[in-house]
Amino acid sequence: MRAMIMAAGMGERLKPLTSPLPKPMVPILNTPVMEYSLKLLKQHGIRDIIANTHYNPQYIKQYFGDGRRFNIQLSYSYEKELLGTAGGVKNNKGFLNETFFVLSGDALTDINLSDMYEFHRRKGSIATIALKPVRNVSLYGVVVTDYGGTIKAFQEKPSHQEALSNIVNTGVYLFEPEIFNYIPDGFYDFGSQLFPKLLELGAGFFGFQTNDYWCDIGAIEAYKLAHIDILRLPTLFNFALADGRYQLKGSCFSGINTSTNLNLDLGENVFIGRNCQIGSDVSLNNCIVWDNSAIQDNVVINNAIIGSNCLIGMNTIIQEGTLIGSNTVIGRDLFLEKNTAIQPNSVVYAC
Repeated sequence: MRAMIMAAGMGERLKPLTSPLPKPMVPILNTPVMEYSLKLLKQHGIRDIIANTHYNPQYIKQYFGDGRRFNIQLSYSYEKELLGTAGGVKNNKGFLNETFFVLSGDALTDINLSDMYEFHRRKGSIATIALKPVRNVSLYGVVVTDYGGTIKAFQEKPSHQEALSNIVNTGVYLFEPEIFNYIPDGFYDFGSQLFPKLLELGAGFFGFQTNDYWCDIGAIEAYKLAHIDILRLPTLFNFALADGRYQLKGSCFSGINTSTNLNLDLGENVFIGRNCQIGSDVSLNNCIVWDNSAIQDNVVINNAIIGSNCLIGMNTIIQEGTLIGSNTVIGRDLFLEKNTAIQPNSVVYAC
């Protein structure tokens, strides 16, 4: 069996964190989110994988290479112009010439792919999508099935009032190559075009409902939640904690060449990356600090995300909702107000 990772996303809702980083490379506990999907596929015996790329693909290719160090075979399909979700998959129909999975490169999940395959095979399905109940349906495709799992209705991102159910499309798909008969060449979308067509034609279209973990990290709050969930459910993603990280008071340090002062005031849900330096009398609460960043003395950071290779000067206060792009210098004696967004490669000093 083969698989495709959808890795062409630009991550507009995660900016400035995704400038210039493509969304699949955004780290969760210092691990690119796409790596979780690759390791999930390998866990279920799927090692022959292709990823489509578009936005700054060099970051993905430099990190994953041909997949050898992950014990998989990984190839790439570059899209100069985006082809849409379904169009991007059809662009690789020569590779996807047997039953194949499609996973999003920007979602964190431990969905049981083996169980999903058995369901797909038992139903004789052409297209099977993994489904999960959620509270807020407005960001997802809402699905209605009968008791046998046949999909009866599909709504792409309805309002809460219009939604026909609270069961949504997770972006984890299992297809037969026959699906390409339903996808024209060029730009084509799963949610707004292909899935309604399958319903209209009465094709074998099924939903595999699961209660396994799934989180789409495409928005800032979901990205933060994914970190908290990994600490809350460490056995689900144990490889993320396997390289020397340790936990303290509900927080997580990489433990790899990261130095912290004993006067550190550590709150809840603090995640500090590799090769970071934390000064004295620093207060951290509900924040994420990426690799290779330095926080000098007497800094207060509350509910913020600091990119990689950043320097936060002494006596600076960073308020909730702040996002600081990578390779940024924040000078000393600054007060960053709530919801401040600072682009990568910036230098900010007090007047």
